[in-house]
Amino acid sequence: MSKGRVIAIGDVHGCHAELRDLLDVVSPGATDLVVFLGDLVNRGPDSAACLEIARSLGARSLLGNHELRLLTHRRTGNDSILKDDDRRTIKQLTAKDWAYMEAMPLHLHLPEIDTVLVHGGFLPTSDWHTQPAAVVTRIQVIDSNGRPRKRAEAPDAPFWADQWNGPPFVVYGHTPRPEIYRRPTSIGIDTGCVMGGHLSALTLPDQQVLQVKARAKYY
Repeated sequence: MSKGRVIAIGDVHGCHAELRDLLDVVSPGATDLVVFLGDLVNRGPDSAACLEIARSLGARSLLGNHELRLLTHRRTGNDSILKDDDRRTIKQLTAKDWAYMEAMPLHLHLPEIDTVLVHGGFLPTSDWHTQPAAVVTRIQVIDSNGRPRKRAEAPDAPFWADQWNGPPFVVYGHTPRPEIYRRPTSIGIDTGCVMGGHLSALTLPDQQVLQVKARAKYY
C-alpha cells in the first residue's frame, strides 16, 4: 500500500463533471492511491473523459459489469449483448481507453489492513480469491439457491453484504443506494450519482466518506 491514503471512488458512470468536483474535495496527493471501484463508463455524459481522468491520475480501476460487457463485445463481436448506452460509449473510446479497461483487475487486496476493494461483491460461501468476473462484478443479492443475482431478478433476496462475515473487510460499489451502506465487515459506496444522487469516495485506512452532489439526473 502507498504511504498516503487509499482513496476508493464509487461508480462514476460517465459523470466527468462530478468526478472533477469530487477530486477537488478529496485533493489526492502524490503519495495517495486513487482506486475506482468499476463502472467508470456508461449512462452519464462522457465515459471517455472519465477514463482519461483516471489515467491522468495514475489511478487503479477495477473491472465493473459495464466495462466487462464492453470488453466481451470487443472480444467476441456479439452485438446482441449491447445496450444503447454501450453503443454510445463505444463511439467515444480511443485505443488508450480500451487498453486501460483491458488492464482492469477484478479486485485489489490491501493486506496491511485486511481489506479488499471490488466492484460488486462476493459470495460468502466460497473463497473470494477464486470467484469469477460473472460473480464479483454483478452480485447484489443471493437467491434461495445460493446464486448471485441482481436486485431486480430476486427482489426479496438478502443482500450479499448482509451475509458476509469477513475477513477480509470489503469496500464495494455497484449497488446504488441513497446512503453509504455500512456493515461490520463491508461498506458500499455507490450512492447513485448518475441517477441524481451523490458521487462518494472513501479514504483508507480511516474510512472517511467524502461526497459531492450530482449536478443533474442523467439516467
